[in-house]
Amino acid sequence: MERYDLIYRLYDEYDTKTLREYQEFVDVFPAVDSRVALDHWQGATEELEERKDEIRSSFAAGETFAEIAARATRDQAFTALDLEAKYGRAVNVLVLDVDETLRSAGGTDNEIPRDTLHLLTEFHDAGVPIVICTGQTLENVKGFAIQGLGSEIVHSGDLSIVYEAGTGVFTPGHGADTKQLLYEDLEESIRTVFDDVRSRVLPEAPEELRRGCHLQGNEFNVTMKPNYETGSADAREIIDEALVYLIDLLADAVGTTLEGDDGDGETKLAGETVVAWTRAFYAGQDPEIRAVLEGEGAYPDLDAAAVPDDLAAVLERIDVAYYEADAAEIGSLELNKVVGVERALDVLGVDDPFALVMGDSKSDLRVMEWVAENDAGIAAAPEHASQDTLEHVLETDELVFDRGKSADVLQTVYALNRLARLG
Repeated sequence: MERYDLIYRLYDEYDTKTLREYQEFVDVFPAVDSRVALDHWQGATEELEERKDEIRSSFAAGETFAEIAARATRDQAFTALDLEAKYGRAVNVLVLDVDETLRSAGGTDNEIPRDTLHLLTEFHDAGVPIVICTGQTLENVKGFAIQGLGSEIVHSGDLSIVYEAGTGVFTPGHGADTKQLLYEDLEESIRTVFDDVRSRVLPEAPEELRRGCHLQGNEFNVTMKPNYETGSADAREIIDEALVYLIDLLADAVGTTLEGDDGDGETKLAGETVVAWTRAFYAGQDPEIRAVLEGEGAYPDLDAAAVPDDLAAVLERIDVAYYEADAAEIGSLELNKVVGVERALDVLGVDDPFALVMGDSKSDLRVMEWVAENDAGIAAAPEHASQDTLEHVLETDELVFDRGKSADVLQTVYALNRLARLG
């Protein structure tokens, strides 16, 4: 019998909805010191096993189908079948963004849901390494990872953290390779630009920006965050101002570097001209940045394609990122999440990756495009992801999930991996 027919039979003949409810209860039941509660949990566990046994005894691959029915909905199971038919292999590493992907401030308490955390432990127990890939600082990520997944998993040697969008990689349990500062590999001139911006960004900021923003505690990237609730009107206003200020400060730092490098007597660009061309360059790179510059009255009447070559050569290596009502940031385009993920996979020993990449932003899109170009995985995104990210996911495997429901995709991939074992 074809697998599609078997899945139809599984979901038509068995009460899989109740089975999943029992499984979820058993998985996420809180640790309580109550005899009555523990008896209830034990009863649910026994009922769960009885229902699974019915399925186990009715299918040749009964264990596989029992586990699929207990974890995945009908739609998820059929999606898993389609993925297995298309790719013919299991996911062997998870590459996961955190904010607005695993957790979401929009419809949850901004914590990673317990069902998501439990599924991650299931993948870990099955030998699937986990790469947390985020723009956050290392200390922030380590904190929630230990709290959510537990110290044993974090220090198992099978978990890696790509932090600050690829400037560093932290893989506990790997000796000299445990922490790698990728920004140390950049040319000194680029590091000097970042050092210059970082040292001046708050001291030289207008008073309103100093009061309304703070610096995220990055090791390398320069990220301005609002002192207001993320997503609020006040946060949007201050981050729009911060973006313009950060671009202009970057322009000044790059201009200083170019003056130091210029020993051929050629005419140098005046400071105001460098600022104008830098604004034009990044406006041409990103329509969101252009919109902010226009809204702030800071958009220059210049052709982005005509940026002087020596200036463009530097700016092409530096990323300016805008996250509406959340952050304005500069980082190195040579140190994006793809570079960090590649290094993490190398340390973890994943030589032939087929990854599930989950994310919501442009930096996550780069990883998604990388796995697509190399036949190295599949991509998933929340429904509120950036437009380009969402379009990519819809054009590939349509793995779009609702806000705060990252577990839905993990359940689908859990079923995929079970099916892939059948060969």
